[in-house]
Amino acid sequence: MASPGQDQGALLLRRQLTELQKNPVEGFSAGLVDDDDIHKWEVLIIGPADTFYEGGYFKAHLIFPKEYPQRPPKMRFVTEIWHPNVEKNGDVCISILHEPGEDKWGYEKAEERWLPIHTVETILISVISMLADPNDESPANVDAAKDWRQDYNGEFRKKVMRCVRKSQDSL
Repeated sequence: MASPGQDQGALLLRRQLTELQKNPVEGFSAGLVDDDDIHKWEVLIIGPADTFYEGGYFKAHLIFPKEYPQRPPKMRFVTEIWHPNVEKNGDVCISILHEPGEDKWGYEKAEERWLPIHTVETILISVISMLADPNDESPANVDAAKDWRQDYNGEFRKKVMRCVRKSQDSL
């Protein structure tokens, strides 16, 4: 039998899913990968306007731990995306998805990291904001960060545009 904490996380996720389906938020859509598993979500992030990502449809998976909401989900783009804060394998590296508490490296304040009050909506809004405004101080993809810093309107733009076109073809 599941422990009460696990049930609470699953209930919370169900409520968030129902809410997002009743009142969709601009910029993304969310659903389950498999109707029988509330802990695996598939999200579609629409590239934010006035960025190189505009027009793109980026699919990602959110995998919630059994300890949710005490611990953050992991997020991985399944659609290829070129971004300083997304590893080459698609893993998203953003403060609010980092384990709660103090950062042992001293880069992030505790309040920037995971807090149980975060929801799928606040996570995805943060990711959309990250697309528009990368944090190149601690990049997950060093090559993308280098392109972002050194050749924003050239190499960086070209690689992002290629990802946007691929994302449109995969719809």
